[in-house]
Amino acid sequence: MSNSIELWIAVVAIGMGATVVMDLWAIVLRYGFNIPSLSYCLVGRWFCHMKDGIFYHSKIAAASSKSAECLVGWSAHYVIGIVYAAILVLPAHAKWLQSPSVIPAVVVGLATVVFPFFIMQPALGLGVAAGKAPKPGSARVKTLLTHTVFGIGLYAATLVYQLISNY
Repeated sequence: MSNSIELWIAVVAIGMGATVVMDLWAIVLRYGFNIPSLSYCLVGRWFCHMKDGIFYHSKIAAASSKSAECLVGWSAHYVIGIVYAAILVLPAHAKWLQSPSVIPAVVVGLATVVFPFFIMQPALGLGVAAGKAPKPGSARVKTLLTHTVFGIGLYAATLVYQLISNY
């Protein structure tokens, strides 16, 4: 990378690409196995309630809906994916982009389960690591698999970025 703007372009592209891979995984789960995914509209509802000082909900689905909650939720989903890509790419700068490997990407993907397990799920009323979900074990496995797929998406998006940018 010749400059920081190019590095940030790579981070944004890789984060968005990995998030798309995660979204494709959710589609496979929904239509191939009838396993529903997290509603990003409800995530948006959670973020929208924060401006009112409400950070925790006993059940986010029962909270009052907010205008633009779907836009906010989907935007947050992609911004978070970009932040996670930055966690992978920025410490190594261009080194990882020049020679990506799957292990660091999957490790970052798995490390990101800290956010849903200990922040999002409790705040949405599901408890720590979805302990209050109807099927906590299934919810945990799904979260771990989804974040593993995100990690694989980080790696795959980097390979695509290399091809497109002639890196």
